[in-house]
Amino acid sequence: MTTRLFKISLAAAALAFGGAALADVTFYEYDNYGGRAFTVHDPIDNFQRIGFNDRASSVVVSGRPWEVCDDAGFRGHCYILRPGNYPSLSSMGLNERISSARWVDRNGQFASDRWAPQPLPGQVTLYARDNFRGRALSTSGNVDNLADAGFDDRASSMVVVGDRWEACEDAWYGGHCVFLRPGNYPNLEAMGLNNSISSVRMVPSGMPVADTGWAPPAPPAYDARRRPQEQLFQAQVIATRAVYGTPTQRCWVEQAEVRDNRNQVGGTVIGGILGGILGHQVARGHGAVAAGAIGGALVGNAIGSANSGTRIEDVQRCSTEPASGPPQFWDTVYTFNGMEHHVQTTAPPGPTILVNQYGEPRT
Repeated sequence: MTTRLFKISLAAAALAFGGAALADVTFYEYDNYGGRAFTVHDPIDNFQRIGFNDRASSVVVSGRPWEVCDDAGFRGHCYILRPGNYPSLSSMGLNERISSARWVDRNGQFASDRWAPQPLPGQVTLYARDNFRGRALSTSGNVDNLADAGFDDRASSMVVVGDRWEACEDAWYGGHCVFLRPGNYPNLEAMGLNNSISSVRMVPSGMPVADTGWAPPAPPAYDARRRPQEQLFQAQVIATRAVYGTPTQRCWVEQAEVRDNRNQVGGTVIGGILGGILGHQVARGHGAVAAGAIGGALVGNAIGSANSGTRIEDVQRCSTEPASGPPQFWDTVYTFNGMEHHVQTTAPPGPTILVNQYGEPRT
C-alpha cells in the first residue's frame, strides 16, 4: 500500500506439477494471495522456465518447509519458509525476487538466520460501522459466538488478512454463511450480513467451498502487524489530509413562473423561411442566403416573443451537498531513508509513523 498499488486479478491460473495428492507450496503474483498462481511439490531450480521468475509476492506453504532463493539454482539470498501463510514477501526482501525453490527436511538442522520470520496467523477485524469505523474487534482465532465478546449482530464492515475466513449469521457457524478472501470489506449489506454476524472462523484446510459461497473479491487489505524479529523505526510524517465521502445531489420540485414559448417557435420558423427567400432574391449568393435566413429567424423570434406570455408549472431544482459525517480515512505522506511513502489510516497519525527497514507501516 505504501510503495505501489496492489491489484487483484479475478482469474488465478493454477499450474500443477508432479503427481502428489497434496501440493506443498503455492506462489502468488500479488500480495494477499492475488493474481496468477502456481502450485508445486517438486523443486524448481529456475522459475524462468515456467514464466514466473521474479514475480511471486505471497506464498502458502503446507506439509514441510521450503527454501526460496532470489537466484536460479538455489543460490543468492535464500530463506527457509515454515508451513504457513505469508501474505507478503517484502519483509524478508524477496518480494518479486524468487527464482528457485525446493523443499527441505522438516527435521534438518539449519542456522537460525536461514529461517524466515514465523508466518503470521490469519486475522479478521470487525467494525461496528461501515467504512471501518466505530468500535472494533480483532481476532486470530475462531469465535463460536460473538455474544461472548459483546459483538453479536454488530459488524457492518471488516478487514481480513493472512487467511480466508467464514462469517455466519448464527452462532456455531449456522444459518447464512459467507466465505471471505483476504481484503477490505467496507460494507456487509450486499452479502446479507450487515449487523447480523454471530460467529467467525478461519476456513479449515481442505474444506470444500462452492464458488457461490465466496463473497465478491474485495480490495486488498494491508497487513500492518509487526513480523517476528522485525526491527522497527520512526518515520517523519510530512503531510496529512482527511478524505470524506463522495458529495451527494439533492433534488426537489417547486412551482415557478416560466415563459410560454408556444407562439415563439412558430414565429422563428416563419421568419427563417422568409429571410431565405429574400436573401436569395437580392444577392443571388450563398452567403447572402445564409445571412438572410439568420436575419429572418431573428425577426421571426422577436415577433414570436412579442406574442408570448408566462405560465406557472412544476420545475425540478438540484443542488450538490458536501459529504457529511467523519472522514472515511486519512491520506498521509511520510519520508523514510530519503523516499516518500503514502499510507491510508482510519485515524489521524501523529508526527511519526512506525515502519520497518523497507519503509512499510507497522502497528
